[in-house]
Amino acid sequence: MIMPQTPPILPDVLRPGLRVVFCGTAAGKRSAAEGAYYAHPGNLFWRALFQSGFTPRLLAPVEFPLLPSFGIGLTDLAKRHAGNDDELPRDAFDVPALLAKIEKYAPCALAFTSKNAARAVLGANVAYGMHEQTLRSTRLFVLPSPSGQARGHWHLAPWQALATHIAPMASSAIRRN
Repeated sequence: MIMPQTPPILPDVLRPGLRVVFCGTAAGKRSAAEGAYYAHPGNLFWRALFQSGFTPRLLAPVEFPLLPSFGIGLTDLAKRHAGNDDELPRDAFDVPALLAKIEKYAPCALAFTSKNAARAVLGANVAYGMHEQTLRSTRLFVLPSPSGQARGHWHLAPWQALATHIAPMASSAIRRN
């Protein structure tokens, strides 16, 4: 007997033609409860998007469905679990599913919003910033986590560098289409 699959905690926000897809590890407990990405008031994700120039104004977490209009997508490695990284089961990350999504939608860039997410996909040695490795034509970036629990590692510069790098990529992608 085939067991029904648990629905994702938060829906993917994906479509073809995106400038960047941000990928976290899993929805936090507050995000799961509110049904919105990066919903905890201490999370800097929405401020980082605005301060780096990805969005023209500061968006509220419940406005996450608007992100594709700015060329931005969202997903997580653990779509069926919520909580802090240390609370997730060992098999929570579905790397093959993420890779299939990136291949299908082919964003200009995939940006991991934590080193844990990046390590799961890229291997043990990851640094903040752009990586030489790509997923087909998709550039890869590792960003400091915007989570309030990771505040000791927070800095906006890699987010701003990503914004600078993807603007030319998005322009060239538009010219090719």
